[in-house]
Amino acid sequence: MAKVAYYIFVIPLSYLPLVILYAIMDIFYLLLISIVPYRKKVIIQNIERSFPNKTKSEKAKIKRQFYRHLTQLLAESVKGLSISENELKRRITVKNPEVMDDLYANGKNVLLVSGHYNNWEWVILSQALLFKHDAIGIGMPMTSKFWDKKINQRRSRFGMKVVHAKNYKEALTSDKERLKSVLVLSDQSPGDSLKSYWMQFLNQNTAVLFGAEMMAHQLNYAVVFYALRKIKRGKYELELFLITDNPSERSWGEITEAHTHLLEQEINNEPAPWLWSHKRWKREVPSDLETLKQQQRTAFNEKYNL
Repeated sequence: MAKVAYYIFVIPLSYLPLVILYAIMDIFYLLLISIVPYRKKVIIQNIERSFPNKTKSEKAKIKRQFYRHLTQLLAESVKGLSISENELKRRITVKNPEVMDDLYANGKNVLLVSGHYNNWEWVILSQALLFKHDAIGIGMPMTSKFWDKKINQRRSRFGMKVVHAKNYKEALTSDKERLKSVLVLSDQSPGDSLKSYWMQFLNQNTAVLFGAEMMAHQLNYAVVFYALRKIKRGKYELELFLITDNPSERSWGEITEAHTHLLEQEINNEPAPWLWSHKRWKREVPSDLETLKQQQRTAFNEKYNL
């Protein structure tokens, strides 16, 4: 069934012009806000908890705008399966490429960190076209082996190499002569609340993935946060923020705090393009959080001689 859907429906659909895909998704948007409200309870709860000081009408507006964003994102993701290199270059640009150019010139590998905000799929697709570094994306496989294979083949066609999160060390330590930029989306809900970094994010105690910070210290990678902003429908601009080019100088939690607050700033400035349908706050806050933090800090300092 998956093969039929992919070859008979999804791929042919992707060859349609974006303007037609947007028109199709406009109908889907009307269904989402009326008849089939996708994950409505999750979205409302997330927005309520994140913006306690906003009015009811302001929160309702964010919800509507998110549904609009979600349908446009779906149209762009479908188009991304067949989009040409030239069209992609026209649709996603970098405001300050000198940040990555300077790191490349200085022989620094990079962790490129952000979240599920605006069209992250086009960033995955275009990363190898935007920067001189070899592009690597780290992720978990999809439930369907067929879709996982096909989607990653499409993601990789312009030079991105997709690696499993469990095998990232092997991929990153091979061919050390070539500089790498590793894309990490760090706003998912972690699998273990006791191994997470806990901090305030969007007005609530939040478990944050600590992987980017661990990788930076293990591999001595520079850390760059990217903000992806929509210029107009179907066109985006990346702005780069250097968090550190020497992670050994940063104490426990500094890198995680920095990239998470930068994402939070983008969300506060324009809430709708974040993935509000994700169950972001499903982890319970540990009963003795301060003790856990002290234990994590001590273990981190011992491991990295800080």
